Amino acid sequence: MELRQLRYFVKVCELRSMGRAAVELGVVTSALSQQISRLEGELATRLLRRSSSGVVPTDAGVAFLHQAQLVLRHADDAVLAAQQARLSGHVSVGLAPTTATVLGVPLMRAMRERYPDVRLHMVEALSGHLTSMLQARQLDLAVLFQTDTPRRWSVTPLLAEKLFVIASPTLAQRPTGARVRLAQLAGLPLILPSGSHGLRATLMAAFARARIAPNIVAEVDGLALLMDAVRAGHGATIQPGAATARHDRDDLQLTQIADAHVGRRNLLVSLSDDELSPAALATRVVVADTGRALVREGRWAGASLLET
Repeated sequence: MELRQLRYFVKVCELRSMGRAAVELGVVTSALSQQISRLEGELATRLLRRSSSGVVPTDAGVAFLHQAQLVLRHADDAVLAAQQARLSGHVSVGLAPTTATVLGVPLMRAMRERYPDVRLHMVEALSGHLTSMLQARQLDLAVLFQTDTPRRWSVTPLLAEKLFVIASPTLAQRPTGARVRLAQLAGLPLILPSGSHGLRATLMAAFARARIAPNIVAEVDGLALLMDAVRAGHGATIQPGAATARHDRDDLQLTQIADAHVGRRNLLVSLSDDELSPAALATRVVVADTGRALVREGRWAGASLLET
């Protein structure tokens, strides 16, 4: 099996056409088709089939495509590293919006200091979407909140976050004091993420355990808009302390949820070690170091370190 064959196969899948792929690759269609046939012969399985929409991968082809893309990316990174004689390449990191608020810029700064030739691709999205992107090999690593990850992935406990009721001081129904229990929040108007958000599922399970029905007055999935609505006094929200990192604390009142079972674990999740490039392996260390440093320095509100 040759890298050339992998490049040919990936290009055909991208363009869904042997002819168009041949033109872009600068080869004749017959030569391209011959290389694909050799690849299928070596693998003893059919990788492509013709359909009404063009040439598409079979089920085996889809599985092979993901791995072929990964191999080609690592090969390109290896060439760059050899040429520059130092660690380089491209690494994609996924962070949820609240995590990105506190970790994003410090991570970029740390990577620039340690590995200036590694190009960092930062993706901010909901945790569930980040999981899907990892499965599709669109990310190398991500900070996630759920533990139901494939066994082949590398999972490192990073930190635990307390959750807070966050409200404008002008909201009459806001809780008073430093701590509050969920059972005391039955009448509080809440602005929460929608059901697709992992935090919403966590909160609904906690409310059910406390045997109360929350008073949800609005659902907002974007963190910036949600916090703007809270600051405007349209309702309170329940979020980790990191959600307030970009806001003036004078405009917000934070009251910690006292229930022991209410919180969120942050896990550093990546593809398995043998699937990660040297640059991605190095970046994983930097993500963990940066997150833990922020907690130790008191710059990650409500967070505590988890045992690895």
